[in-house]
Amino acid sequence: MTSIARTLSIAAVTAFASLGAQAGELYGSHIEASFQSTRTRAEVQLEAAQAVTQFKNYVVVESNATPSTVDRATVQAEAVQAARLSQIAVGNRS
Repeated sequence: MTSIARTLSIAAVTAFASLGAQAGELYGSHIEASFQSTRTRAEVQLEAAQAVTQFKNYVVVESNATPSTVDRATVQAEAVQAARLSQIAVGNRS
């Protein structure tokens, strides 16, 4: 009896999973396929070129970066001590 019940439950789960696999599109990507742009390619490229000239890259330049005064062993020792004292946030406690 348990063998039949197990087989039927596996068949039910398989049928349910196959129905989910046959589902339609979730986010409606067919909308993007029918979208018609109102701007020309040249207008878009001109706007992109103007945006590039106004872009400010806030990455620190290597030559302006201050060199570290702490060596690797000191940083590692501080990390071990912080871990032992439970000063490092874990999970959602931060």
